[in-house]
Amino acid sequence: MDVNNAFLNGLLDEIVYMVQPPGFEVEDKSLVCKLNKALYGLKQAPRQWFDRLKITLILFGFQASKCDPSLFIYKRQAHTIFLLVYVDDIILTSNSSSLIQQITTQLHSAFSLKQLGQLDYFLGIEIKYLPDRSLLMTQSKYIRDLLHRTHMAEAHSISSPMASSCKLSKTGGDLFQDPTLYRSIVGALQYATLTRPKIAFVVNKVCQFMENPLDTHWGAVKRILRYLKGTLSHGLLMKPAAVGKPLSITAMCDADWASDVDDKRSTSGSAIFLGPNLISWWSRKQQVTARSSTEAEYRSIAQTSAELTWVQALLQELQVPFSTPILLCDNHSAVAIAHNPIFHSKTKHMEIDVFFVREKVLSKQLLIYHIPALDQWADILTKPLSSARFELLRSKLNVQHFSSNPP
Repeated sequence: MDVNNAFLNGLLDEIVYMVQPPGFEVEDKSLVCKLNKALYGLKQAPRQWFDRLKITLILFGFQASKCDPSLFIYKRQAHTIFLLVYVDDIILTSNSSSLIQQITTQLHSAFSLKQLGQLDYFLGIEIKYLPDRSLLMTQSKYIRDLLHRTHMAEAHSISSPMASSCKLSKTGGDLFQDPTLYRSIVGALQYATLTRPKIAFVVNKVCQFMENPLDTHWGAVKRILRYLKGTLSHGLLMKPAAVGKPLSITAMCDADWASDVDDKRSTSGSAIFLGPNLISWWSRKQQVTARSSTEAEYRSIAQTSAELTWVQALLQELQVPFSTPILLCDNHSAVAIAHNPIFHSKTKHMEIDVFFVREKVLSKQLLIYHIPALDQWADILTKPLSSARFELLRSKLNVQHFSSNPP
């Protein structure tokens, strides 16, 4: 559902004056208007609107989530409602349709709402309902609009978003003539990774040259767009989980040691699955230079462990049963450090990460195992791959083709 003129509902906590607006002036030009409510364009308006909505929801019996400020939870006996807010767009889901109707009526009494029915489009993400009760999330319209913006709607497609031999650098080329366009398109590509985990690495890579993009960097961006042109019908699949038993949490993390040609920093990548579904992933450049591949891998383990801690906290808040998370890494030494209670002199410089992970392992809150490199799905999030390897790992991340005309 959508809230009409949402920011006008905000109540001001401070005195704000405004010059007389055009069309409503009085003869005495020294007079100003005192605002009783927020207006669009007022810096406080978004915050005041959210505060008003939060107070209203709490009065209706909702509880604000401690893990996600945009999530609200309502429970009555065996029924539960989850309400997710993004500015003036609201998603409601529940195991009781009558309870949803009741809450919707209450919200209507407080705000002017537009009921949009079953969720099929939200913030540029299209939701498709499959016969087996799976959901497929895609951004085909968003990407198509992006291709038109860059005049690449008729470009030839390509099988991978980056050549496996590609090494981008801050130097060694001519400056791109329109850096504003570069930043705009790369920023738009970041949003496309919401349903395209397969391009997370390459988008992260081109994001590192926002300050002074070169022609080679723009060439890399155009290759990403060509790849998206050929995969408009791809989306992220969400399968229904088995009912009656705890959900499994499986994470895969990887690191490409000293992969940056400019400062020799490593790239971390991680993918977290809840049951059969990919729910969290990232590709990011590490903030410090690792002295060994083991250190790079262990820092990736620590980052993934922190994300797993948040996922566990959220699931506990939602009262969703889950088993002990399993983290898979393809580096024997990094796995050994996580299990070895003896603090080795070679790990002194990464002491916090070592103790953080080891504490989770010793308390049985996290299980860490070794996995062969060929079975490491997070490989796609740390480096450019050959087309065959890329397509294999893409399917492992639940990125699927969909038909616009389902049978």
